[in-house]
Order: sequence, then structure tokens, then C-alpha cells
Amino acid sequence: MPDLLGATNPVPGYDKTTVNRNITVSPDNTQIQNVPDPSKVVRADGRTEQQDSNLQGDGGIRYDSNFQTFLQRLRETPSLAESLSLIFSGREGIVVSSGLSAGIAEEMGRLLEMMRMDESQLLDFLQGQFKTGTRFGGALFALLRSAYARAASEGVRTDILQFLKAYVDFDSTKHIEGNLLRDLQSMADAMPSSWAEKLRDLTAQLQNGIAAGNRQGNLQLLQREIFPYMSSYVERTHDMGTPRALLTMLALNVARYENGSEEKLLEGFHQLSGYGTLKGQLGGIDDQSLLLLLRSRGSGGDASKAIEFSNQLASAAARAFRGEGSAEVQQAFQNLLAAMLVNESVYMPISHYLLPMEWNGRMLFSELWVDPNAEDEQNRGGGGKNTMRFLFKMDVQGLGLFDVILSAQGTDVDIQIACPDAAAPFTKQIGEAVSQILTRNDLKPARVAVRRMDRPVTLTEVFPKIFEGKNSINVKI
Repeated sequence: MPDLLGATNPVPGYDKTTVNRNITVSPDNTQIQNVPDPSKVVRADGRTEQQDSNLQGDGGIRYDSNFQTFLQRLRETPSLAESLSLIFSGREGIVVSSGLSAGIAEEMGRLLEMMRMDESQLLDFLQGQFKTGTRFGGALFALLRSAYARAASEGVRTDILQFLKAYVDFDSTKHIEGNLLRDLQSMADAMPSSWAEKLRDLTAQLQNGIAAGNRQGNLQLLQREIFPYMSSYVERTHDMGTPRALLTMLALNVARYENGSEEKLLEGFHQLSGYGTLKGQLGGIDDQSLLLLLRSRGSGGDASKAIEFSNQLASAAARAFRGEGSAEVQQAFQNLLAAMLVNESVYMPISHYLLPMEWNGRMLFSELWVDPNAEDEQNRGGGGKNTMRFLFKMDVQGLGLFDVILSAQGTDVDIQIACPDAAAPFTKQIGEAVSQILTRNDLKPARVAVRRMDRPVTLTEVFPKIFEGKNSINVKI
């Protein structure tokens, strides 16, 4: 313990009162770290919160930039094809291997059955992925997208974005309600029993209100009883751990729950209908027609077949994480979900699709990346034809990994194929077959190049557009 009061016997020749008196303080010394003060600009010093990295995965997580952190994790995250291969490579045999319970075996069996498809089923599966890959599809959102691009007023753009935000919260109602119940349950588990009992009673009331569809009653219960009760607990017990974090999450979900009400959605739509540029096009849509249209477009609409595979995959992952799967299966699902979350990041300017299937007795796992506006630098703003770029990553059972880069401008198609060692002796035959396929579909093969794969191509090599985020301000919240 430090001698703060000087109660011990003094050491001869040692005077503590003069230890720090001879240190010179220089205002120009950059080795001295200033205290961070957001209210003013201080001089340069030795302080840094940055961890250098060349984005090759050999450095720590970047703390100076959200976007750089995203690019780094994008490189480090395993591909979905590799993770899916670990889960399904054993086919039916994996569902009876050691460490798998009957519940997850049934889920895996359903996934395996769904992956068997012919040409017509593959087309339906692919179209279903495209339809459910974005919320903002259809004539209404195409109209809003066009109005946003033409708008000369910042107010019009802001109101369009506010309406879209309300629609996202409206479409995510079931998800938000689930988050509210999970947060409250976790809060009750983290509380002492003297506090948790009342919170569980309030949670049961909220659950009943959600089942009855009483959104306004649920909001009143959250805002007037549940939120003040949780705030009172944190304030009185000074518990700054899990309860405080859950309280913050609850506030966010309550705000989204309120913003996603039908009233807020219609209010935003009426605001848009008041603008002259949109009044003639949106004025003929009444409230009930709008709600019916948005419900049919939403994730909870008639899209069960398109999202059936995603639901089954999520169900199998949930069972595995609850301990019903072996450690290997849990790790594979963890890598799979991590890759999906990174690939669907808000920073990603390109579309991503997943195509697992069993084709002619072979298991095939493919990732499809699409950039519909991949114009070359010299064509931007020049009025030239639009360039679309695709990246296929296909892992074929018994052959290996294929990388296919396809660029299309009008009817001209450029294809670069990198094949594994097993297919390398047949590069000429592969090129001829691909050229014939393009010709049969009224496309012109401008270039078809097939080579042996040296290393898998990275996403940032094919789509340098991702790095355009560097042109904006990088902040770390």
C-alpha cells in the first residue's frame, strides 16, 4: 500500500517531497499525451488510438475507422462456401455422427432435401433469392428512387429517407417484438430475484399484448411501466454492467417499435404526397392500398417458398448454438453466420447471394456477387453502356473451388475462369463450352479466359468500388 500519510520511518538520504520537483515541463514536447477534449482542437502529441494494419489480416482491429475495420474483417472472414462444405460435406452421414442430437439431425435432413434440385427448381430458387434480397423492390420504391435522384430540395430527400426508415421498422415488427421480449428476459435473469419477479410479470403482459396485436397498448406499457422500472433499478443499484447495456438496447428497440407503427408510416407517406413532384404519382394511392402493398412486399408476406431455405438454415444454427450439435458443427455455423453478417454490412455497395445445391449427384456451394453499376472509370459520366460485373465462387464436390469473373456490357461478355488442379487439363474444353453457351443465349463472347487457379481471388480485387468508402469521412462511434 502506498505511504500516503508519511507514517513510516523516513529513509536516510531520500526526501519524497522533492522527487517530482525537478521534472521540467515543456509545452512543445510531443511525447506528452494530451487529455482528449472534443470541445477544442489540441496540439499534436504522442497519443494514438490507431492500430496499423495493411488489411491482410496480420494486424489488430482498427480503432480509427469503421470502414477500414469492415474491409479487414471482410478479408479475414471465411467464405460461405467453405463453411457450408463443412456442414454438408458428409451429406446424410453427418446427421447421425457423434455429437448431433435428434432435433438438429432433423433440421439438417430438411436442409439436405431442399438442396436437391433440377434446372427448373434452380431457377425458382435463384429468383426467390433475388426477390427477397432487398426490401426496396417494386414500382413504388423504383418511383421513390427516381424521385430521390431528381430532387433538387434537401427536404424532399430527407422525407423520402424518413419514409423508408419507417417502412423498414414497420416491416421488422416481428423481429423488434422478439428483441423486446429477449431483452426483458435477459434483464430479469441479470437482476436479483426481488427485482426480477415484477419485471417478469410486466414481460408476460407485454407478450400477451403482442399476441393480441395491441401495438399502442404495448408502447404505453413499455414507456410508462417497464422502461421506468428498469431505469430505477440501474439508478438505485448502480449496476453498470449487463442491465445498463440491455436498458440501452431496450430504448433503441422501443424507438423503432414506435416509429414502425401504421400511423407513422402513413404520416410519412402523406408528407411525400404533398410534394408537387410526387403528388400526381402517389396521390391516387389510398391508405389501405398502401398498407396492403407494403405488407405483400414485406418479409412477412407471401414469400415463404423464397425464404424457406434461410429459415431452415437459421433454425439449424439455433439448435447447434444451443448445444445440440458437436463442436465442429457449432464452429462451422459460427463461421457461416459471421460471413453472412459481414457480407450484408451497410458498407457493402454490391449484392450477395448464396446458392447451395445438389446437382447431378454432386454437392455444389456457390456464392454470387453482383455489381449492377460497375462502369469503368473512363465510361463514368460519358453516356456509355452500363457495365455489370459478377463474381461466382463455386466449390464443387470432388473437383474443388472455381472462381468465375463475368463482366457484361450490352451483349458483350468477358469471362475469366480460374479452375482447380483437377480441372486444369480441360481448360480448352471449358472455354469452348462457355463460348457456346453464350452464343446460344444471343450473347457475344468478347473474351473467354480459362486458367489454373493460383490462389482464390478476393472480393476487393474484383470490385474495387468497395474502396470508394475511403473518399468519405471515417469515424469510429
